[in-house]
Amino acid sequence: MIRYTRLFATLVLVISALGASAQNGSTTSSPYSKYGIGDIDPNWTPQMAGMGGIATATNSISGYSTINTINPASYAAIGLTTIDVGVFGSSLKLTRDGQGSQKSSNFRLNHLLFAFPVTKRSAISFGLQPYSQRGYEYTQTQSNFGTGDPADTNAVNFKYSGEGGLTKAHFGYGFGIGKHIMLGANVSYIFGSMKDYGVTSIPDLYGAFNTRVEQNSSVQGFNYDYGAQFMFNLSERNIITFGYSGSAPTKLNIENSTYVSHFTTGTDGSENLPLDSVVKEVSPKSKLKLPSINRFGVSFKAGDKLLLGADYTMGKWSELSATGDAYQTINQGMKDSKTYNFGAQFTPNVNKLNNYWALVDYRVGFMYNQTNLRVNNTDINQYAATFGLGLPLRPSQTSSSYYKINISAEVGKRGALTNSLVKENYINIRLGFTLNDKWFTRYKFD
Repeated sequence: MIRYTRLFATLVLVISALGASAQNGSTTSSPYSKYGIGDIDPNWTPQMAGMGGIATATNSISGYSTINTINPASYAAIGLTTIDVGVFGSSLKLTRDGQGSQKSSNFRLNHLLFAFPVTKRSAISFGLQPYSQRGYEYTQTQSNFGTGDPADTNAVNFKYSGEGGLTKAHFGYGFGIGKHIMLGANVSYIFGSMKDYGVTSIPDLYGAFNTRVEQNSSVQGFNYDYGAQFMFNLSERNIITFGYSGSAPTKLNIENSTYVSHFTTGTDGSENLPLDSVVKEVSPKSKLKLPSINRFGVSFKAGDKLLLGADYTMGKWSELSATGDAYQTINQGMKDSKTYNFGAQFTPNVNKLNNYWALVDYRVGFMYNQTNLRVNNTDINQYAATFGLGLPLRPSQTSSSYYKINISAEVGKRGALTNSLVKENYINIRLGFTLNDKWFTRYKFD
């Protein structure tokens, strides 16, 4: 157990350091992340992601206590102190009709979650997860100084980019009422900043004054989630669970800063230091309204052998708005979203201790997302197939600790090649480490 505990502690420190480093810049490379408040993170752990993202009606998985922040009612099923830490990596290929393709990859800390039981049927959870990510870069070029006059031989480049994102720190409590009802809620603090840049340059005209516009939006405030799960025993070991969870429409504080500066480029094309700051403006603090989100789910569990589930999520992203003149376009391109998740897990035999592969969780799933984006009069849809494994680490005979490595792969696409849009083909990998242990136990001696 000591060996695994040291390994776990090392992983937490390394992942936290790498994750903190990654959060300083972009953790996505999607042009669609420029809209709204960026790409909204689904808050999946590898266990959920391997099963297509089902979570609303799931709690313990293969007998392990699992931290499921999507439905805080599931905390009531946590019977051991639980720590779950994981990372996220993606490989993305962007394709645009007639303009070829490009590839990129990203890495970040995915989650750092803790939970411990308070009573036999209640538990507290807290932790850190990403809420949204922004990261994009593209250039538009106009010839003849943008005038169309053949006498103007120089082209003008308009380069747009963005980075940053929001992080969600939660504290939650879930409890059971009788044997069949579980309720729970999270209080979350969402914070972070999003930066957008616009650069106008004339690369072939040496000494020209180029212009950079930087907009920085700082966001902070509280958000609230709640949920319920209702379990019905079809037999002693077969259980069907219905789940619901929601996110309340809340208002966060947002403040926008704008900087406009001039710069020149050297003979090698590199940028020189800014010559001046033409505009430096800080807008008054305003309110960013997050939309309501409703999730519905059902799952069927046959002992610790089989788990089947489906989720349906509705997000009222057309309600995203912010007060103040600087934010009138924050909901541009936004619409209501609908997401469908289907997944399954099969564990051959958790009692067959002499056969390791019989103890492994095998996961598969599918996700279809009618996203919250409508760009160039086209709805942006997303499809993905998912796969995953839960790999237990055997404890010693005297250990009360249980460890599992969870890994998932999500292979999907988003967007289209029509109407000057970009199609994304991606592979997302999530890797997590789960610890279940007995802490805060008072031992009795005769």
